[in-house]
Amino acid sequence: MQLDVYRRHEPAHKMSFLVVPAGQEIPQEVTSTEWVAHARGVELDESAPAFTEYGIDDPARQLREKRYAITSLSHQLQEG
Repeated sequence: MQLDVYRRHEPAHKMSFLVVPAGQEIPQEVTSTEWVAHARGVELDESAPAFTEYGIDDPARQLREKRYAITSLSHQLQEG
């Protein structure tokens, strides 16, 4: 599955990532924060338990349930 990746800055110099299926808009329930385009057409192995480079657990389930997947608070990544 191909995804578009967005990022946002978090406190303590950390970052969160949001992924949506390629070409789809960010769902309205998450547009209240400042998401910046990070990458387009990134390939996701749907059988993978995590999208580790973005700190996203169980991305396939999240995409099925919410139409997006997001970094969990406990997996926010350091900037840089």
